[in-house]
Amino acid sequence: MRCLVVDDHVLLRQGVSRLLQGEQDFEVVAEAGDASEALAKVRELRPDIVLMDIGMSGLSSFDAVRMMKKEAPATKIVFLTMYEDEDYMMECFRAGASGYVLKDTPVPELFGAVREVYHGGNYFSARVLGKVVEELRLNGREGRTKSDSVLTPREREVIKLLAEGNSVKKIADILGLSAKTVEAHKFNLMRKLDIHNKAQLVTYAIRKKIVSLPASA
Repeated sequence: MRCLVVDDHVLLRQGVSRLLQGEQDFEVVAEAGDASEALAKVRELRPDIVLMDIGMSGLSSFDAVRMMKKEAPATKIVFLTMYEDEDYMMECFRAGASGYVLKDTPVPELFGAVREVYHGGNYFSARVLGKVVEELRLNGREGRTKSDSVLTPREREVIKLLAEGNSVKKIADILGLSAKTVEAHKFNLMRKLDIHNKAQLVTYAIRKKIVSLPASA
């Protein structure tokens, strides 16, 4: 099967490519360092499988996958990511992906996931799938209190810094953004999550493990 490997970290991208090339049924036809380059490669090469990172600069990976599935519907997408978050996984599948694999997955399991997707199946990381089941169970019992929209990597940075008690001005300095841009991110993420105050924001950040509870004294 012909594969395209997409990741903005060169060492990781090349490492995954070498692992795939070591298997008789895999052929890496190209690599890409961001979603825009990946989209161009899909248009040109029509690979069977795209192994796709999340959170790269430039074009959103989710938007790129939507365009890939529209223009090359036979190409299957497997997200290979560090994000152990059920919201990200659900957004990936809404975009049209068939697989979601964590980067610390054992190599044989990664190969199995790619083969499963190639043959028409779907693959969910067991750890993240367990969180989805728990989220559905809680939502069924308590009712949905927030939007299904996934946060962007930048919004996750902002919510983490806000939950840690940083001011908008300090966050702007840390991230190299204007205070106006940080305020816009804050407004968007609170609207997405149906959050109305700082306490709700901190609770969400802790529940999603964006920040950790302080250790007991």
